[in-house]
This record gives sequence, C-alpha cells and structure tokens, in this order.
Amino acid sequence: MDKKNRPAYLGVLGAALIGLGVACAVFWGDPRELLQPLADPQGLHRLSRDGVTVEFEARPLEGGELRAGAFANIRFKVSDERSGQPLSGMAPGAWLDPAQSAPASADRDSSCKARVALFLKSSIGARPLLDLNSYFLLVLNNDASLTVVDPTVSVGGVTSTLARIDLPGRPMDWVAGSDDKQVFVSMPERGEVAVIDTETFRRVATLPAGEQPVRVALQPDLRRLWVGNNSKDPARGGVTVIDVHSRSTLKFFATGSGHHEIAFSADSRYAFVSNRDSGTLSVIDAAQMRLVKTLSVGPRPLSVSYSALSQAVYVTDGEEGTVRVIDAQKHTPRHTVTAEQGLGPMRFSGDGRYGIVLNTLENQALVIDASTDRLIHSIPVAAEPYQLTFTKGYAYVRGLASPKVSMINLGSLGEGREPIVQGFEAGPAAPRQAGDLPLAQGLSVARDDNSVFVVNPVDNTTYFYAEGMNAPMSGYNNRGSHARAAIVIDRSLRELAPGVYGSTVKMPAAGTFDVAFLLNQPQIIHCFSTQIVDVPGASKHKSARVEFIGADKPLPQNSLFTAKVRILDDDGKPRLGLRDISLRYFLAPSSLARSVPLDEVGEGVYQASLRLAEAGAWYLHVQAPSLGAKFAENNYTSLRVLPVAVPTVSQAQPRSMR
Repeated sequence: MDKKNRPAYLGVLGAALIGLGVACAVFWGDPRELLQPLADPQGLHRLSRDGVTVEFEARPLEGGELRAGAFANIRFKVSDERSGQPLSGMAPGAWLDPAQSAPASADRDSSCKARVALFLKSSIGARPLLDLNSYFLLVLNNDASLTVVDPTVSVGGVTSTLARIDLPGRPMDWVAGSDDKQVFVSMPERGEVAVIDTETFRRVATLPAGEQPVRVALQPDLRRLWVGNNSKDPARGGVTVIDVHSRSTLKFFATGSGHHEIAFSADSRYAFVSNRDSGTLSVIDAAQMRLVKTLSVGPRPLSVSYSALSQAVYVTDGEEGTVRVIDAQKHTPRHTVTAEQGLGPMRFSGDGRYGIVLNTLENQALVIDASTDRLIHSIPVAAEPYQLTFTKGYAYVRGLASPKVSMINLGSLGEGREPIVQGFEAGPAAPRQAGDLPLAQGLSVARDDNSVFVVNPVDNTTYFYAEGMNAPMSGYNNRGSHARAAIVIDRSLRELAPGVYGSTVKMPAAGTFDVAFLLNQPQIIHCFSTQIVDVPGASKHKSARVEFIGADKPLPQNSLFTAKVRILDDDGKPRLGLRDISLRYFLAPSSLARSVPLDEVGEGVYQASLRLAEAGAWYLHVQAPSLGAKFAENNYTSLRVLPVAVPTVSQAQPRSMR
C-alpha cells in the first residue's frame, strides 16, 4: 500500500493512536496505583521537557524481572510538570527495539529521533521488534482459513497480507475479547471452536463445542464463551458453555431447537438465549450455571440484545413483527413494540440509548429509544439490510442487495427530530452475489471509533472508510482466499486511567532495549531503556530468512517449474530439517491459493515442482509454523508467466492444404 492509499490517520500519528477504553483493573488492579510516582533513582525512566513529565515502567505480570517470552504491562504516565496533574486524551506512540550505542546524550537523542522517523514510515524492512501502536485486520475466508492483514505496510507494493491461519473446518462465526488477546471461531461442520492467539496469530487450540456450533459470544468479563448449538434434535439444541481460562466445557443447556442468539447483562450475571424454532427466550444464571426461566417471546425470535441503560433485554420476532422488552433483573415482560413483519438483527448504541432493528423486507431501520421503549423512527436504508454496527457517532447498516452502506447520524436521533442519513458504496456489487455468506459480520469498527472496515465478498476486498469522507479511502485485497468478514485486532496503547497509557505485551527477546516514545503536542521524542533477561535453560531460537532461487526470470505458460528456496539463519547458516515448510502460490489478483509441501534437497535448500497453466503474475509465499509469525513478513516473491503465442489458422494448416 503506497502513501496515497493509506488511511489518512496513518500519516499523522495523532488521534489514531487512541485505543478503545479498557477497564484498567483488568491490567493493573487498583487504578489509584497508576497515579503514584515511579521509583526511578537513575533517571532512566523519567523525563521532564517542555512543561510535561513522562514516566515509563514495564512491569511483569507475574512479578520479578522482565523475562523473554513472558507478558508484561507497559505504561506511560503523562502529567503537567508544575502541577503534577495527569494529561488525559493524549495520543502517544511507542516502539521497543534493541538498544543502539550512543554515549553522548545529544547523539542518543538524535539517534532516537531518526529511529522514530523510520518507524513511522511503516516499511517492512524498518519495523521495530515490538510496535505498541499497531493494529491488524483478521479476515474470515470462505475456505477453512483466516487471513491476517497489516493495513500499515505493503509487501512489494502489492499486498498487505501478513499471515494465513489454517483451520480444521470452514468458519461460520467468531468473537474477540475486549482485550483482543484471543479470537474464538466456530466451525459447525466439525462441531468445534478454534482458538486463535493474536500475539502469534496461530491456532493454539481446537475445542469440542457440541453439535452444530454456530453463534459464539463472550461474557463481558471474558470468563466464559457461550456457543449456540443449532441441532435439529431438541435434546441437543441449546448452548455450550466453555471456561476461557482452562478451555474446558462447563455445561450444556438444552434450551430449545432452531438458531440461537445470545446476549448478557452488563455484570455478566445472566445470559439470555433465544430459541428460534421453539419461540422462547431462556434466562440462565451464569454464576450458578442454572436455567432460571423460559419465556414465550413469539413464533420466530430472530435477535436478542441488551441495553445497560434500560436494564432490559429486547427480543425481535420476524414473523410477528414485534420487539418484546424483558426486564433483565425480574425476568418478566415489560413492554411490546409493534412494527411490521420482516424484523431481524437488532443492536444498541454504545451508551445503550438507541436500539436499531433492521427490517429486511421493508428496507428500513427502526429506532427504539431505550429510555421510553418507544419506536421513534423508521428510516429507509440500503436494500435488504442485514448487518449493523456502531461507532460513537454513527450506526452503519449493510445491505444484502446493494453495495451501499447507510450511515445514521446518532446525534440527529430523538423524538420529533428528523434523522440524518448518509451513505457510501463499498465495492462494485451487492454482497448477495457472492452467495454462501457466514454469520460473521462484514462490518468492523476501526480502533479510532470513527471509521469502519467493510468487506465486499464479491470483489474480495476490505474497504476502509473514515467518517467525513465521500468514499472509502483505501481497500485491501485478500489475495489467495475469498474474504467474507473482518475484525480489528488492536495492539495500540490505551488510556487506562487519566494520563496513564499502557498495553499488555509479550516480551520479545532477552537483551537491552530502547523504548521509543512519541508525543505530538508538545512534540516529545525520547528513548527510555529497559532490560529483558533470558529464561534460564531456554533454548536459543534463531530467526530465519528466505532466498528464492530462479524466480527472477519469466517462465513460459504451462511449463514445469521447480520452485526452489534456501532457508538461512540470520548468521547465514543453512536451516536444516524443516518438516513443516510449504509453498502457497496464487495468480494475481485473487485466484484461489494452492499449497504444496517443500522437500529438503540439501544445505538448507527446499523445492517443489509446479505447473503454472495461466499467464500472469504469480505470487509465492513460503510458510513454516515452526519458524514463528515474524517469518511471514519477508518471504514473498513474484514470478512472471508469459503467455504462449497462439498460432494463426494459416500457420496451423499443413502445407498440402495451402
């Protein structure tokens, strides 16, 4: 991706580095502890400049020293130098990289500024060991795989694909925790849920999840994963509850037949499960793991959502055209909103004030005010609306029969007001044309909460749209697979308490490291220092690189080609004995990828025979899970296949016929 196609906020670090708010108690315990001065007798972790004081600390989660491969909490406290008051709403950036020797203070400052300038260019060859401002797109594919896209970089100016994660079966739905550390992916055909570690972008577990696991949902406290089982057998239809920490099944509840949607109370005490074919809503006490109540909610309940503002659960019925409001504490009906047939998905804005329910038959979005439980707006939107998400300022509605995305201005909603609706085209064709769509959403809110990513499954592209623009600013083609949905995995610093910015990260390696810090206003660039120790008895794991052999010359169409690569350690020694190395290859721009194992032929050289029948630009990508996630960043190359000339009729005829 070149500079012109980057999202605008990538050029200026600014507000784009503000992460979504996360309860600081999850990472740090008592928030008051964050505001205490840091012990820094040598002055290595404290800086005062231009009226601002910045304090840095890296604290191991398990206590003791910072250790390679262990998790630690990184924090920066930013305050006014004179008053000591915390400076909230800032947008700091930070990077961790091996320390560089610079004895003089001036030399060290110059070196630090040069490194930060290099990091901001987002070039693969100049990336830090650990980027505390990064985010990634995780794309759900139509085949049994996920694709990891780094929107901030480009591989050879062609693709932003960082890695591919193979799954045991085709994915249907997924959910990421609010900490973005794990993603759970349902695979109905396998009866399993895959667990993806977003630190390494690897599948780390595959969990049994009952019969036909489709919808997946995490409690707000992230302790339990709930999986909807769409079995045709009423005895096996319901929800499976999985403990996230131990990855073990806690209990199965047979709640009823049909598809299940799942919502939770804000305190994670209750789970509310709809049962489509049974026409009921099951209320489950999540703390005691018991079924509390089963309520009749209409002939075809299609959606269930919760509003923290009204302390109520809202169940939409598509056949009846109603929205039933259930008291979340008393578990009794409170009110019924009557509309028309065709009601489907419903979600609430972040503050719980406005609930929007989509009517697919009428091409409308209905707005319910949770403060009164009244229907206040019926808004025309994109044809056959079927997906919905919220930023702080807008509700985004995706149409199944149109490439258009409708934007409802939340600030314009209210009794007696006229809603403001805008829109943009996300691709050339309606999603319906792709067919075979999963349950997972093709809409994902970006980390700055004022932009979105929209997947168009027809042209296999994920579009980035920033609010205030007339059209998407950029697009990311999912080369080698067919995109169906996307979510954002955020690794940037978040404001954990007023003036305290931090993240939880895995320490990459042992050694002395510079922690580069950037603040825009006032502009402060400084490199702090930290030491990471090695784990006693740990084996040394060297990184590796790829050399492609013989791929620099054009190849005739349909000829046999021996793809050959040499794998070397960073010290230039050949890497021998790799058993999991393979080659993915595909024709640009978006042909289905193929994969073949590479056989070792000696001295770190691995090869496989290919026959490339189609002319064009082919892309080759070497994979080896044992070499780690970083290995995927520098191992792409392209191969030009030239078309074979087709003989004319006169040339093809024998001489005797001329």
